[in-house]
Order: sequence, then structure tokens, then C-alpha cells
Amino acid sequence: MATAGRSLELYYIDGRPDGMLTAEMFNWTGHVLMAPRTQLADALVRAEAGYAGVYLLLGEREGEPLAYVGEGEDISARIKSHDVAKDWWTNSVLVTTAGNKLNKAHVRYLEARLIEEARKIGRTPLDNGTAPSRPSLSEADIAKMEAFLENLLVVLPALRVDMFIQRAGPRREVVPEPKLVGDVETRFDLHNRRHDLRATAVFRSGAFFVEAGSQARLKWEGEVGHSYQALHEELVREGVLVEDGGHRVFAMDYLFKSPSAAAAVVNGRAANGTVEWKTEAGENYKQWEAKRLGLAGLAA
Repeated sequence: MATAGRSLELYYIDGRPDGMLTAEMFNWTGHVLMAPRTQLADALVRAEAGYAGVYLLLGEREGEPLAYVGEGEDISARIKSHDVAKDWWTNSVLVTTAGNKLNKAHVRYLEARLIEEARKIGRTPLDNGTAPSRPSLSEADIAKMEAFLENLLVVLPALRVDMFIQRAGPRREVVPEPKLVGDVETRFDLHNRRHDLRATAVFRSGAFFVEAGSQARLKWEGEVGHSYQALHEELVREGVLVEDGGHRVFAMDYLFKSPSAAAAVVNGRAANGTVEWKTEAGENYKQWEAKRLGLAGLAA
């Protein structure tokens, strides 16, 4: 069964990509307002800021990402209190509905579920204390809130809020079942002979997964401050990469945005993954991709 596409509208309120913006999805009652802390006063005078809803506060503490999930019947009042009590956050995300259709039980349920999801994925620590319990809702209301949450978790990554994106875990639970045109599952191998490391990966439906059991360098040995150093260290913190003797191993499958990101994590240094990952036939990723796109003559 094909997965239905979704249409998302982003509106930059003041025309700036780093300013306030709203997000709405066709056939969804939800409304999302994202505002940097510097524009908080302008955000909180908007009508939707006085509605019932949930909100996220996003920022850093001591160089590490941090978030807070909250709810309120008037979320502007709740965020004003945090403006005094919490000094680490730099961005806010307000989630309400057109016509102010959520009630107190609804937003408490959404808050509890967002905290559950954030902690299950573990990408961003939360400044919340103990996790709130889900309030008692009717079976119909639970179904409505779960559908609302499903759409919200599609919208948030479009706003660069990635704390709810699950990249680790069984690949077949993450990759959509329908295949892309001409898509087949292809396996790749990376062998770092100098450090005696071997990793395997699978490309399927536009996703590049390094498989559980693959080996990686114990720590980052490349250029200090490189973006992939942060990724290597993040996977160590999240328990995706676990120590095993003089190296690390992937404790689970992990979805990478590119073969070079995957190769860098394995090698512990910047790497050209399009050259280092190879198929069973000995083609590197670049050659394999060129054939797939009908550009074989340009891949040499």
C-alpha cells in the first residue's frame, strides 16, 4: 500500500529565513509557530499564542543541545514564565489548532506523548523533570490525538527540529515499504585495512543504513571541530556506537544522510564515502550510483 504524500506550507512572517514562521499542513487542523527568542514579544501577541496547546523550548547548555516540552491552556502565559526562569533556550515552537479546538486534557496528552517520544529516541536531552502520565481520554479522543501527533512529527523536521527523528533501529521499520522507481536493495562494504575495521551497509528506498555489528574507530581522530566529529560523538552518547576492545561497534542499524557521513564515522576522520563504500562486485558507491542514474560513462 503506497504511503500518501503530504502538502506542507511554510510562511516566513517577516520574509527572513531566520525569523518567525508558521507551518500548516493541508487537511490538518494543527498550526505551528516557530519564533527565535529575540522575537518572542512579537510572537506572543499573536492570537494563536493565547490558545491551548503544547510548546517546545530549544537551545543549548554547556555546548550540548537541550529542550523543554510544555503545555498550557494559554501557552503565551507559560512561555512568559519560562522567559524568566530558563535562560538557556534560544528558539520556541508553539503548537495549537485553528479555532482553538484543543482542551486541557488534549494538550496534557500531547505533552506526555512528546516527552515519551523525545526520551525514547534520545537525540536531545530534556530539561523536564519526571515524565507526566497520560491523562484519561476517550478511545475516540486518543485516536484523534495520535493522528494529530503523527502529523506534528512530520512538520517539526521541516522546521529543523530533529529531536523526534529516529535514525537508529531496525531499518525496515523506518524505510517506507513502497519502492522507488528502479529501486533494489544493494549491499556495500567498507574495509579499513590500516585499522582492521570492517563495516557493512544497505541502500534501499533512498536510505543508507550502516548495519548493526559494523566496526568503527574508538574515537574521532580527524580534524578537530569537523561536523562529522560531532556526529561520531553523538552516536557514542546515544549508545549507537559501543566500545568493543580497541574499537567500537554499531549496536543497531543506523540511517545516515550520506555515504560520506557513514564512512567518516566508521573511519574516525573525514572520508569520501562515494569511493570507500564498495558493492560485492567491487564497484564503489560513485560508480554504482552512476549506473543507477544511467550516467555510467561519467563515473570514471
